[in-house]
Amino acid sequence: MSRLSELVDSRERHIVTAEFPSIDGGGLDAVRSKLDPLLPYVDAINATDNPAAHAHASNVSIAIALATLGAEPILQVVCRDRNRIAQQADIIGAALFGVENICALTGDDVTAGDEPEARRVFDLDSPQLIRVASGLAEGRYLSGRPIADPPRLFIGAVENPSAPPFDYRVKRAALKSGEGARFLQLQICYHPDRLESFIHGCVAEGIDVPTALLPTVCLTKSARALTFMHDNVPGIDVPDDLRSRVASAANPAEESYQVTRELAQHALSLRGVAGLHITDFRHDGSLARLVGDLGLRP
Repeated sequence: MSRLSELVDSRERHIVTAEFPSIDGGGLDAVRSKLDPLLPYVDAINATDNPAAHAHASNVSIAIALATLGAEPILQVVCRDRNRIAQQADIIGAALFGVENICALTGDDVTAGDEPEARRVFDLDSPQLIRVASGLAEGRYLSGRPIADPPRLFIGAVENPSAPPFDYRVKRAALKSGEGARFLQLQICYHPDRLESFIHGCVAEGIDVPTALLPTVCLTKSARALTFMHDNVPGIDVPDDLRSRVASAANPAEESYQVTRELAQHALSLRGVAGLHITDFRHDGSLARLVGDLGLRP
């Protein structure tokens, strides 16, 4: 049984997950060099699946490498790049190496990446992919063909609390939870009121009981990074006043950190929140600092 599943079941403390940086070469030594600063501070680490529609070392290879090096991987599987046959093969293949945690997501559109002419697949949407993964764990492929020794899987997904229509996001979270998602890593949200409304809606629907809600915070160094996300990353809206606050600060890097810390503290204060998911664009020890400042103990 994965450690992440045990933490979600017990809710004995706040859970911390994080994104693993993309890798393009260098073998296990390159993975280890990026893993070592993360490992003491997080419970599980996402092996991303071509984030922002840029090609990198595959999600399956990184998940296996993380497991080999002693981390608890979460295999991201996007709907953008593969049909249902390839998605099932990746999940089953990674499970052969002990990768149990799965995170199903739609994936950024190809226009967000550096190969916008690539064909989109989207054979399944994310709720359907959750259902397919649940079927694999129950011992059958989507075709109905039985699996003699089914994988043990712990399935999650993502949701965006900050994208309109806001009420629909709670319904989507309920749909994914109902299909078998046991955790939801939420998209970065720079509007505390929107996050609070989404979490309250999930609590009112009872979603937070079977499904751990993990808001995402992002460690950045400058207003430029915030502006880039605002302008280029679908589903992320960074308010003007927040960007101005960082841009006008005497120390923008420190101000950026304080913004993230405040958003994290607010998220953790909400009833129904089971922990945090951290994206780190700084890679300067700020993740360890944040975990310590928040009193989290992975």
